[in-house]
Amino acid sequence: MTESKAPAAAGSADGGKRAAPSADAGPDRPALPARQRWLVLAVVSGSLFLCGIDLTVLHVAVPSLSRELEPSPAQLLWIVDVYSLTLAALLVTCGTLGDRIGRRRMVLSGFFTFGLASAAAAFSTSTAQLIAARAALGVGAAMIMASTVAIIRVVFTDDRERALALGIWTSAHSVGATIGPLAGGLVTERWGWGAVFLINVPVIVVILAVGARVIPESRNPVPRRWDVASVALSVTGLAGVVYALKQAGEHAGLNTVIVVTALAGAALIHLFVRRQRRIPEPLLDFALFRDRRFTTATLCVIGCFGSYVALLFFLTQWLQQVGEYSPVRAGLALMPLAGANALGAVTAPWAANRWGNRWALTGALSLFAVAYAAIAAVGDTGHYGVLLVPLLAAGYGAGIVMTLGADSIMGAAQPERSGEAAAIQETSFELGAGLGVAVLGTVLTAVYRTGLPPVPGLSPDERARAEESFAAAEDVMTELPSRTARAVLHSAQHAYDRGFTAVSVIAAAGLAATALLAATLLRPRRGTEETGGDRPATGG
Repeated sequence: MTESKAPAAAGSADGGKRAAPSADAGPDRPALPARQRWLVLAVVSGSLFLCGIDLTVLHVAVPSLSRELEPSPAQLLWIVDVYSLTLAALLVTCGTLGDRIGRRRMVLSGFFTFGLASAAAAFSTSTAQLIAARAALGVGAAMIMASTVAIIRVVFTDDRERALALGIWTSAHSVGATIGPLAGGLVTERWGWGAVFLINVPVIVVILAVGARVIPESRNPVPRRWDVASVALSVTGLAGVVYALKQAGEHAGLNTVIVVTALAGAALIHLFVRRQRRIPEPLLDFALFRDRRFTTATLCVIGCFGSYVALLFFLTQWLQQVGEYSPVRAGLALMPLAGANALGAVTAPWAANRWGNRWALTGALSLFAVAYAAIAAVGDTGHYGVLLVPLLAAGYGAGIVMTLGADSIMGAAQPERSGEAAAIQETSFELGAGLGVAVLGTVLTAVYRTGLPPVPGLSPDERARAEESFAAAEDVMTELPSRTARAVLHSAQHAYDRGFTAVSVIAAAGLAATALLAATLLRPRRGTEETGGDRPATGG
């Protein structure tokens, strides 16, 4: 979401520390014509713009697709966060594969996969089809994001041009994620929820056609080993834990299947971590986590970005389902939050230079926590003006944390390990986005199911259906007399409002704990100034 993600993508795309001195980007390589260089940048930036849009565009369309596809609460969370979770799980391994088979081939395959998955999502007729299409979108996005910055490094051999190109490239993702809710609202209101995916197709066709002509092929002459076992362990382990979490929320409790699935997923993740520590070329180098500052900064990024994406998602649903906002109005209501987030990213270097990364991070996390608490305390869909100040504070604090957290991750690692640190940094953003929606969504689902007030005139079967989700309650309303239907609507709105409040309180507590962690553990090394961990922030 912020420009701080640029170095991360660079690290993951280049396959770690071996990629930096790669001969394919060396000074002896002839420079491409200026027109071709900037066309390459337009292609890769356009693709990242679409990846950014897809992170948030679906949020506003959820109520309408819920009414049509009728997903369960757990299935709805999968629809939303399977994109980020897939992207996080495959980002590093796609970078390694791109180094081996060629980055041009990888990124063009990513364009094709992304376009095909977008069309499949747009015309999905069942929840399972849409979840599968969203997962395929995550695969395509991982292939694109893991290769594009390595391509920029090869194409732009001049340091000054390359810095400008990387800035434009990263801004494309931020702009896409920022306008995603508004774009989703506009197309959903006019053409339906499927259009939020269909708008990708003509753009990706142009990007694929131009990219095939202008992007040069490049490889790492000494590529890292692609460890299939590590990929399988990480993906299946993460999927098992997240599945168990969502099922627990949907059933408002535990059963044998949920417990066994959670334990199996946790065991697979444990095996993945052990394997990374033993093999000579791991997907993720966990040795970096021995540094408390590196670990703390990574937790700050995961917690903050997860809370921010969750706020975007649940706030959109809350405004539409409780406040009865239209999709366009809900998208517009999020613009101050996104704008403040961009402002926080821009002013983060100033805050770091004035107070140091440690205290700037602590203060920004505290501001984000207070904003979440204020939303829980005074948030009212009928009085948007009261909600505006906490939204601005939340966006501004989150923007600072995302930028300085990423900078602290890079600052905590030794220069020769910057590639490995960057891969972890990028993965932490996407993992945070997926886990934030999964964890807080589970809380909201459980509170809604257990907190639906009684409604006179409802049969036990109708009440059980209304307890499944807000969309299910709306479906029950169509079969009831108008007075009973209004009572069901008010009860569902009350239960959802309680769930959103619970989510806000838990997120505020989590952010406050993270702020305390940052204040305690982000101490600089002995003999260094307290700016940027060990150095000032380099930019937002």
